[in-house]
Amino acid sequence: MANRRASITDLAKQLNLSPSTISRALADHEDVSEATKARVRDLAAALNYQPNQLAAGLRRGRSKMLGVLVPHIIGNFFPQVVHGIATEANLSGFNVMIFQSNEDEVQERKNIELLLNAQVEGILVSVSKSTKSFGHFETLRNNTVPLVFFDRSIEGIEGKSVGAVVLDDYQGAYEVVEHLVAQGCTRIAHFTGGLHLNIHRNRHRGYLDALRAHGLPTDEELTVLCEMSLEGGIQGMQKLLALPQPPDAVFSSIDVAAVGALQVLKHAHIRVPQDVALVGFSNEQFTSFTDPSITSVDQHCELMGRTAVRLLLELIADDPEQPPVQHNIVLKPKLLVRESSLRQPDNSAS
Repeated sequence: MANRRASITDLAKQLNLSPSTISRALADHEDVSEATKARVRDLAAALNYQPNQLAAGLRRGRSKMLGVLVPHIIGNFFPQVVHGIATEANLSGFNVMIFQSNEDEVQERKNIELLLNAQVEGILVSVSKSTKSFGHFETLRNNTVPLVFFDRSIEGIEGKSVGAVVLDDYQGAYEVVEHLVAQGCTRIAHFTGGLHLNIHRNRHRGYLDALRAHGLPTDEELTVLCEMSLEGGIQGMQKLLALPQPPDAVFSSIDVAAVGALQVLKHAHIRVPQDVALVGFSNEQFTSFTDPSITSVDQHCELMGRTAVRLLLELIADDPEQPPVQHNIVLKPKLLVRESSLRQPDNSAS
């Protein structure tokens, strides 16, 4: 028994009592004698018995467990969101079970199945970048398991038990372009990931609409589809510099690709921001420490996590006496202007 946790059955066998009597004794039930309660408590202490809270919760029809599925837990964004999720869940008496899809749809599907088998009361998901089919999320909806997407969501999967908490990516991108225009930039390029993902699609739309609003070109050659990684940013910047007319500004949909672009520009002795202004998105911690520091858009990571939990708990409660649940919550972005894009005084700098 030293190699495994003692169970109620172990206590029952040693004391020649029924497991139900052991349970009632540990719960201090009035129909169990004080002498029996004392015997049970003494043996439980000797065997270091710890009650299985999950099993007890399931017997009551509640696991008090939330599932969390993220693409990865690297960088700043997802760890901060998960921190917000765990903090808010714990305040409400819930625990969290966290899985990574590693940006793989097959792994994402397996993780959803594992979370269902663990009988979580609801699931929070940020979709992997490789996910192109959504049957596993339809299964959750059809089984009425409350589901809240955060950051990366899926349009078209709606229902009473489905919600989403996202950033206004469109507005964030629009403000980036407006800022670059205010700095005198007229040929603004954009690094984007796959447009099947809502975050990249909406940031790209904001970029294009802001260019049109200011009468600037929306040349296809200025939109570079690349991996949202350091290497992707390096390759994207090299492609832009090879153009007959290179851009005077680059807006990257993800911060780390902006760092790749910065490396290429420095190697080519191109000044940032004087020759090429540079802006990222996500406000990763390293953006404050690069030289020059990189302008970015803050996504309110922790707030997103906490808000997603609050929404999920509302969907779980499904209380008809409460006001209708707001199924889709959109957080406002915040442009953080730093050295990489600041060519002249900018009153909007934060």
